[in-house]
Amino acid sequence: MLEKFRLDGKVALITGGNRGIGLAIAHALGEAGAKLVISGRSKVPESEKSLADAGYDFEFIAADITDPAAPGMLVDETVKRRGRLDILVNNAGIARHGDTPDFDEGRWREIMGTNLDAVFRGCRAAIGPMRAQGGGAIVNIGSISGFVSNVPQNQVAYNASKAAVHHMTRSLASEFAAENIRINAVAPGYIDTDMSRGGIENPEWFPIWRDMTPMRRVGQPEEVAACVLFLAAPASSYVTGEVLVVDGGYLTR
Repeated sequence: MLEKFRLDGKVALITGGNRGIGLAIAHALGEAGAKLVISGRSKVPESEKSLADAGYDFEFIAADITDPAAPGMLVDETVKRRGRLDILVNNAGIARHGDTPDFDEGRWREIMGTNLDAVFRGCRAAIGPMRAQGGGAIVNIGSISGFVSNVPQNQVAYNASKAAVHHMTRSLASEFAAENIRINAVAPGYIDTDMSRGGIENPEWFPIWRDMTPMRRVGQPEEVAACVLFLAAPASSYVTGEVLVVDGGYLTR
């Protein structure tokens, strides 16, 4: 059974793969044998050192994922450099809080451009090479915020973007299942990353987050990465169109 989690000979592209959850995903897929291409706005030397020290085969490509041309460029460069694309993980994302009456158009577009538009463009670009080689796996990173309206923070744009990612995942999965292209999503709860650190350190917010989570703790990036590995690997060969929740039980309440 363990061999079904191996990715030897596979090529994986991970957006936002140089920090946080994305870096943990890179380590998980690299440990399973995948050749990695990671992207981000800029290099993070300590992250690349961690991948190099682990002995993984990886390359970094700088890209601003909000540039409409960036997702296609990343896919094209991955195929050019690595010869194929077996796994795409659309991980890059941002979170912005704010009361709706004060939420201006610029912040709305920033969130949608990063969390939704770039994910669609990445999926669209990956279909061609995956179709040509007879299949592939796409894993989109959603959020529990795509299912519920979190409290106490107001975050209508983030919630809407992640809900859209979930349903886009299901729609694409239905469209391409017959071509052996599996498309799934992972929906993390509160995870200990730089993006959520402000809320974790907030004395008003964090007790609410903790008390609404039955396991009474935040998750670790590696706990999300393990689920991404499952969805990217042959172990999940009969799974497509699913949104796998990783939240310590948050959605049970």
